[in-house]
Amino acid sequence: MTERTLCVVKPNAVKDNHIGAIIKMLEEEGLKVVGLKMTKLTADKVEAFYAEHVGKPFFEGLKEFMTSGSVVGMVLEGDNAIARCRKVMGATNPEKADEGTIRKLYAASMTENAVHGSDSPESAAREIAFYFDNFSII
Repeated sequence: MTERTLCVVKPNAVKDNHIGAIIKMLEEEGLKVVGLKMTKLTADKVEAFYAEHVGKPFFEGLKEFMTSGSVVGMVLEGDNAIARCRKVMGATNPEKADEGTIRKLYAASMTENAVHGSDSPESAAREIAFYFDNFSII
């Protein structure tokens, strides 16, 4: 089933010039980039995007990290895009991520784990709308 998902290249991977390598890995998985935007998130935007984590012990560190530099948001399209994107990303904890995954290759830590990806069709719809308007996606 063709679907869309959001993938965000986080500030550490942007700073370390891994944007192209990450996109290449996702495209090699058969996912098509149909929306792409670099931006810098504000604290308010991070709180809105990660609303389910506000108040958790790790949230302030996550907010500080996500506002520390630019991020690249992309909409990916393909058959089972959500699952395929998550497979290429690897486990949230880079120490547990499979060899050759984005997080194994480029993450600095569990918080600075190089990428974010939607985890469900509902999350994908909400997250894509957060980053993109309908005129920004082909």
